Amino acid sequence: MAQADRENIVEETKEAETVRIDSELLYGLHDRPSFGESTIVAIQHVMASFVGIITPPLLISNALGVDALNTSIIISMSLFMSGVCTFIQCRRFGPVGSGLLSLQGTSFAFLGPIIGVGVATIDAGSTPEQALALIFGCCFFGSSVEILLSQFLHLGQRIITPVVSGTVVMIIGLSLIRTGITSLAGGAAAQAGGTYGSVQNLLLGGMVLAIVVALTLSPNRYLRMGAIAIGLIIGYLVALALGIVNFGALNELPLFRLPIPMRFGFDVTFAALAPFLILYLITAIETIGDLTATSAVSGEPVKGNIYFRRIKGGVLGDGINSALAAVFNTFPNTTFSQNNGVIQMTGVGSRYVGFFVAGIFALLGLFPLLGGVLQAIPQPVLGGATIVMFGSIAVAGLNIVASTGLDRRSAVIVAVSLALGLGVVYSPEILADKPPLIRNVFSSGISTGGLTAILLNIILPGRPPAPRRTPDPAAAEA
Repeated sequence: MAQADRENIVEETKEAETVRIDSELLYGLHDRPSFGESTIVAIQHVMASFVGIITPPLLISNALGVDALNTSIIISMSLFMSGVCTFIQCRRFGPVGSGLLSLQGTSFAFLGPIIGVGVATIDAGSTPEQALALIFGCCFFGSSVEILLSQFLHLGQRIITPVVSGTVVMIIGLSLIRTGITSLAGGAAAQAGGTYGSVQNLLLGGMVLAIVVALTLSPNRYLRMGAIAIGLIIGYLVALALGIVNFGALNELPLFRLPIPMRFGFDVTFAALAPFLILYLITAIETIGDLTATSAVSGEPVKGNIYFRRIKGGVLGDGINSALAAVFNTFPNTTFSQNNGVIQMTGVGSRYVGFFVAGIFALLGLFPLLGGVLQAIPQPVLGGATIVMFGSIAVAGLNIVASTGLDRRSAVIVAVSLALGLGVVYSPEILADKPPLIRNVFSSGISTGGLTAILLNIILPGRPPAPRRTPDPAAAEA
């Protein structure tokens, strides 16, 4: 074990006033599963996050009319950079990175502004490639917001309490359930083709769900660790037998793709940059919620100095990773929520698994044919595996809130935040006629609920006293 890792473990045993969530982990944060176990668990993280990583670049490229070759390049770089950025988050370089089993992927939050800026640029006479240059420039310079904000997060210990962070985690899980059930019913393609919610889709997704649940509850540790992968593989094989897997896209993919920095160049204007600056603030709130969930399901503190140092490192990593992603021709990276469900289901919270995840993502980006095989997994199969994971994220948030005692004040914060956060998820048309700034900030249930929780925690009477600060050995040594 490295000296830095040993010092971190010693320091964490001295952490005071932390809130820990009961867990049934097979491997904790600093444990090292075997090569085979790490690979099996890493594959499940990749399968749970793969579609979420490639969907934003695919939607953006289609909206901007980007040709097939450049679309393929952007998707490959999204996967490659997810690997690089995941490694940075899990490994932690100095103050950069959370040091948790935290996955990075392309953020959905920036879809609206990116498409809006790109379409406006093209309408003004620019080519799609020139629009991409402007978008990547805005992504690069906007990331400075998260980088700067991360340096002041420690000042918010009275604001970002377990009640606030737990509420955000609940909203993350409950919001994702909508995505999971949509996939289980067949996804967007099934909606367009008239097969959405068909008996075949529901039975296929339900079979995968049943397999994952049964194996997760198995007393056999290997079956539990491999529950999601086994469910997906069986579902994939059944889908192949039913003839609903399409490998047609594989013929158009190259065997290998070399990353080329700034392939499209950089450009920036303040008018285009402004919405990105705001969204990086919102992304920081989402990252705090994601990392809190990761801490909770990994049996780590969700309060105190260790927790806030990880949050600062994670948000800083988010900003730096988004800047790196822009340099390598893809869109802002952020922490993903899906991996928290995998941790809870498999019982493996070891950050060393993240190194395997990073390697797999990088290989998928460098060898597009491998990614094409995963891209062909039918939506009902993915939905059956992910819906239970998303529900477990919501449960993790509930545990965070409950661990501190749910008094009347806390109950009001949770109730109002959940109501508003999930309200914009279930009824997004409420913001349809609002100014772009309002839509960008409040269209995400996570940002709406998170901002509500923070605001109520500030203004409602009876706020708990500031936590007692314990000496930070790392700071003392510095």
